[in-house]
Amino acid sequence: MLTTGKALKVSITVTDGARYHGASAYASILDFLFYRGVSGATVLKGIAGFGADHQLHSTNLVEVSDKLPIRIEFVETREKVTELLGKLEEMAGSGVIEVQETTVAKAPQLAKQKRPTPEHMKIEGKARLMRIYVGESDRWQDKPLHEALVHAMRANDIAGVTVYRGLLGYGAHRRVHKDKPAHLSKDASIMLSVVDTEDKLQAFLPVVDQMVQEGLVVMSDVDIVKYSWRPAELETESSGL
Repeated sequence: MLTTGKALKVSITVTDGARYHGASAYASILDFLFYRGVSGATVLKGIAGFGADHQLHSTNLVEVSDKLPIRIEFVETREKVTELLGKLEEMAGSGVIEVQETTVAKAPQLAKQKRPTPEHMKIEGKARLMRIYVGESDRWQDKPLHEALVHAMRANDIAGVTVYRGLLGYGAHRRVHKDKPAHLSKDASIMLSVVDTEDKLQAFLPVVDQMVQEGLVVMSDVDIVKYSWRPAELETESSGL
């Protein structure tokens, strides 16, 4: 928890066009910081600058350069920064990370709980299946709960998640939820199916508990027969980019 006193200020500089796992690097970093309980972070966009290539990049009315600098800044405790730094170095890629001593004169009123840093693991054999049942109209931080859960899982390096929209069902309130033509219903049942290691899912459970105020979460044992993915460079080639 961030309190008044000594702390560290972290500045991460990447280019606007930098990518991480197919998504914008700065957006991925911001998601990671948000779902790892960092007290606050700010993204600043440069209008001119140059980097290691020593080429000057700037915006104009005709073309917006994807080489312009994006800066993500946050202040946290030394322990929290140490916990996150390894993953941030990976996400920043060829970008620059600066860490400076600072003093917090006034701490934020709401601080998130620390959560363990996830580790990349090759999944094979025994694993765990988590199913989360919520309503389509459920919200978290002004966004659909199921979408927020997906973003939280991605930020915490969960191997993958699939979201299913129910056609018919009921829950604790005994109300029947039925899908309507043209997807007019906004109260359908939503199920998120997640498979990962026991340790990863157990570490993520506090996040689920915080976000899911009303719903059902179940866990079961599974055997992974095959878990594979296509490298990002092949995805780029196949999309013609």
